[in-house]
Amino acid sequence: MNPSASNVPLPTSSAVEAGFHDTKLAEAVSFAIEHECDWPRSLFLPDGRYVGTAHVNDQPPFDQPRGPVRPRGGAAGVILRRGHEVVRWGDVHRPDTTFSVAKSYLGLLAVLALDQGRIASLDDPVAEVADRFPADDGFRSPHNRAITWRHLLQQTSEWQGTLWGIPDRVDHNRQAGPEHDNTHKGTERTLQAPGTRWEYNDVRVNRLALSLLQVFEQPLPEVLREHIMNPIGASQSWEWHGYNDAVFTIHGKPMVSVTGGGHWGGGIFISTDDHARVGLLVQQRGQWQGQQVLSQNAIEQLLAPADVRPIYGLLWWLNTEQKLYPAAPASSVFALGGGQHVIWVDHQHELTVVARWLERDHCNEFFAKVMASMV
Repeated sequence: MNPSASNVPLPTSSAVEAGFHDTKLAEAVSFAIEHECDWPRSLFLPDGRYVGTAHVNDQPPFDQPRGPVRPRGGAAGVILRRGHEVVRWGDVHRPDTTFSVAKSYLGLLAVLALDQGRIASLDDPVAEVADRFPADDGFRSPHNRAITWRHLLQQTSEWQGTLWGIPDRVDHNRQAGPEHDNTHKGTERTLQAPGTRWEYNDVRVNRLALSLLQVFEQPLPEVLREHIMNPIGASQSWEWHGYNDAVFTIHGKPMVSVTGGGHWGGGIFISTDDHARVGLLVQQRGQWQGQQVLSQNAIEQLLAPADVRPIYGLLWWLNTEQKLYPAAPASSVFALGGGQHVIWVDHQHELTVVARWLERDHCNEFFAKVMASMV
């Protein structure tokens, strides 16, 4: 079998059969292709800077990639309705970097751990797991001992420390979402109590990845492949990497701790088609062809809004009151990554859309065109 091909093809429908106006849907696709982002294909700017750190204003010495970086592909995407593929564009089988969409995969693994009873409650202290490993001092301070799984997953943990040589303060005052002014990013500030402040912070997400590695006691790519990707018929072509020095030993076995994005390299290299399957799994509330891959409760937990940031769930973005993307329904949820990479799921319309390398400032207009194409 070609490893780049999905194991189980998705059913297809014509635009009309799926409830779209074919001409308007074609216009939406053309718009996505015409508004490919301007990031260089090499992912390195002419002055040699890596775009993953440059676009969020990282300063030396934290402006260099520490994990794998590969040249990117072109605009690509797929639209599914009621579980059927309606249209695709670009190379949907190319495994490509996807930046912070990897965070949303960590969210899926966290609720999988809930399903399996490995985490009893999202409100349990993460220190209970870290304390099993003498080499891990990440939750020994009084401040960090108050941090729960929910805090890490909602980006409200305020975890303080250095992981894989990068201190949490590198992402202090970082903005993401509707606000994305990062001119003050990296300016150290006074930490707040865990759960009281939302801040987009890759160091803390990578800390979550390490803690989940400790929960499963197995490399997270193996867990994802066995319990999620294989059951939904994903390809074998995707990879999930950490930084070059991100290794933690469990029971005498060194294991790579993956990253929650490509901010400093690494992260998930995955195809558009595989993203679509993951989006469809969420759209179908954890069910795949009669099998409950993730419980409905797990999906509900995943998409519950954070009290201090109602447009954010457990590393998934929410369109609460249409504040994230006004053109998309309030029932929409998103996995988002720089570049721009989008997995858009709308339960109300049984819609799953993946768009890769779409210019950020044109995302909302693309969503508007897709919505306008529905009959």
